[in-house]
Amino acid sequence: MIDAAKPLSALGISVLALLTEGPLHPYEMHQTFVERHEDQIVNIKPGTLYHTVNRLAASELIEISGTDRAGNRPERTTYAITATGRSRLQADVVGLLGTPVNEYPRFPQAIAEAHNLPREIVLDQLRSRIDAFRERLDEFALARAAVVGKNLPERFWLDIDYLEKMSAAEMNWLTSLVERLQSHELDWPDNNESLQPPTSDIHSDSPTRTHR
Repeated sequence: MIDAAKPLSALGISVLALLTEGPLHPYEMHQTFVERHEDQIVNIKPGTLYHTVNRLAASELIEISGTDRAGNRPERTTYAITATGRSRLQADVVGLLGTPVNEYPRFPQAIAEAHNLPREIVLDQLRSRIDAFRERLDEFALARAAVVGKNLPERFWLDIDYLEKMSAAEMNWLTSLVERLQSHELDWPDNNESLQPPTSDIHSDSPTRTHR
C-alpha cells in the first residue's frame, strides 16, 4: 500500500495520468508509454510497472474495471482510476510544479571533477556526450512530429517540448565548452603530470564546496 503522506513515485503519477484517458491493462499502459516516449522522463520497466499498478490498486487509487482474454493468452486485468486517484494525482502534480527539488543529477558532479582528467580525455568524453544529445534531439523531433500529426493539443506534450529545449541548451553549452578547451581559452592540463591542485584551496571561501 502507498503511504498517503509521501509523494507518489514518478511511475505512479504516470499510471494515474494515463488512466484519466480511460481504462487499460498494464501491457497496454507499457505500450502507450513507449509510443509516447514517456520512457524519456520515467524509468518504465514491465516488472516495475506491474508492481506499481498493484500498489495503486491496494491503495484504492485505481480499481479493476474488467478482464479480457485474447485467444490462448492469459487473462488480462483492466484498471480504471478512482475519484481518490484523481485527487491524489492533482495534489502530487501541484507539488511537483510549484516546488523545485534537487534530484542530484550525476553530470554536474562529473563536470565539477573533470579537472582531474587531462584535456584530451575531457574533450573526447564531451564530444561523445554531444553526439548522444544530437541523437536524442532527433528522437524528440520524431516524437514532436508524431503528436502534431495526430492533432494532439500541445498541453498534452509539453514534456516533449521541455526536454527538447533543455537538451538543446545543454548541447549548446557543451559545444561552447569544447570550443574553449580546443582553443586553450580555458586553462587545462594536457597530461596527468600536470594534474596538481593549486597551492591554495580554490574553494576555501565556498560554504558548499570545501575540498576536492
